[in-house]
Amino acid sequence: MKKISILGGGAMGSAIVRGLIESGVAMATDISVYDIDRRRLDYLAAECGVSSVTDLSQLVDQDTDILVLAIKPQNMEAVLGQLKPLVNDRMLVISIAAGVSTGFMLGKLGENIRLIRSMPNAAAMVGQSATALCKAGIASDDDAKMAVDFFSCIGQVVLVEEKFMNAVTALSGSGPGYIFTIMEALVDGGVLSGLPRDVARNLVTQTLIGTATMALDQGMSFSHLKDQITSPAGTTISGLKVMEKAGIRGILMEAVESAKKRADELM
Repeated sequence: MKKISILGGGAMGSAIVRGLIESGVAMATDISVYDIDRRRLDYLAAECGVSSVTDLSQLVDQDTDILVLAIKPQNMEAVLGQLKPLVNDRMLVISIAAGVSTGFMLGKLGENIRLIRSMPNAAAMVGQSATALCKAGIASDDDAKMAVDFFSCIGQVVLVEEKFMNAVTALSGSGPGYIFTIMEALVDGGVLSGLPRDVARNLVTQTLIGTATMALDQGMSFSHLKDQITSPAGTTISGLKVMEKAGIRGILMEAVESAKKRADELM
């Protein structure tokens, strides 16, 4: 089995740990985790059975096969400086930090690194992430396949060119935030129309699940699926008219565009 070292035990790091173990991709005894928050380490060790370490040199050693950088972008520069003497070309380094380019990471670690840049999203916490990744440095196609298999334990994975990674961050990386806001607004609409809030929440949640399942199952364009449930002079077209007048399409497009610009500014 491969030895997996995860730097960062926050929400995403924890989701990866659980996904690896629950899917059978790795055993708990093959996973080591480091985090500056000792409570997070103690929790993961007790809950998942992984090894918790309190020093980077314990986390990254000559036996490490995969090193996952599950840290925030603003911490990346300092961490890479500490990692440089520890990493080597036999280990696969995987970053999940939003907006941090492979050029920046290779500049800090050295060019002879097998590097994968990835962008999962918050749905990794329930095994339903949409993850995109690209390879850099001396990473091979086999390394990319290994990374795809690695992230498949927490959802669906696509390979893209790095030039698209910030757009991925803006779309699927930030996407759950947009969707939760839309869901909240729909619940409020249900309450405004007389429904108890808990009933409206359950209906909205199941509607989103069912709608996404329809899109995956039927494989048609969203426009075609929408037309299937939009009857002449019916309730759906009446609601859609209000959404179009408010410019909902433009608002969502601009949200993604703005998030992409912010990702471009990071590193």
